[in-house]
Amino acid sequence: MALEAGISPETLRKIETGRLPTPAFGTVVQLSEVLGISLAELADVWRTGPAHGSAREKAAFAADAVEAASQHR
Repeated sequence: MALEAGISPETLRKIETGRLPTPAFGTVVQLSEVLGISLAELADVWRTGPAHGSAREKAAFAADAVEAASQHR
């Protein structure tokens, strides 16, 4: 998925694990296109996700959201 989105696998791992908690907007756009979901859907997931908590908790939520989206691909 990373290469399809034009990012390195390491960048994707960093996003998934919270080591890159705020990816560049272009990266988000590329990932949404690869996953076949709109930016509006991603924004909804972000808004309804955990508002508080550790970076690890937020990363786990984001990874779950990416996994769920990739299964609908």
